[in-house]
Amino acid sequence: MAVSDVLGVTASKYDTGEQMCPHRLVLEHVTSRWGVLVLIELLDRPYRFSELRRAIGRVSEKMLTQTLQTLERDGFVHRDAKPVIPPRVDYSLTDLGREAAEQVRGLALWTEVRMAEVQKAREVYDARKGGSDQG
Repeated sequence: MAVSDVLGVTASKYDTGEQMCPHRLVLEHVTSRWGVLVLIELLDRPYRFSELRRAIGRVSEKMLTQTLQTLERDGFVHRDAKPVIPPRVDYSLTDLGREAAEQVRGLALWTEVRMAEVQKAREVYDARKGGSDQG
């Protein structure tokens, strides 16, 4: 079954604009490198920005900010800014975000369980290709 069938998308499979394919854009946000990690981490509890950045690791401040803003815009993350000094901002999942995060975590757990098979397939492929990156 094609992705367009699953998502109910009738536009050309190469249309990537938000108006033409909003499903694909949301899927990209949820499954992006940092989106996956943010969603999974927020399943445990709300985090302050700096805590979340430490928990995820190797993400720049700018990239984490952009990821959180995107997930907030899509309705997955709630940003709670408290009017105190110093400013305190907590990030948590909305109900929609929790649902998406559970799905993403399921895929992440599946990859963890199946990693040995993936590694074996890579070794077989690399041996067949002579270790080159040429297709």
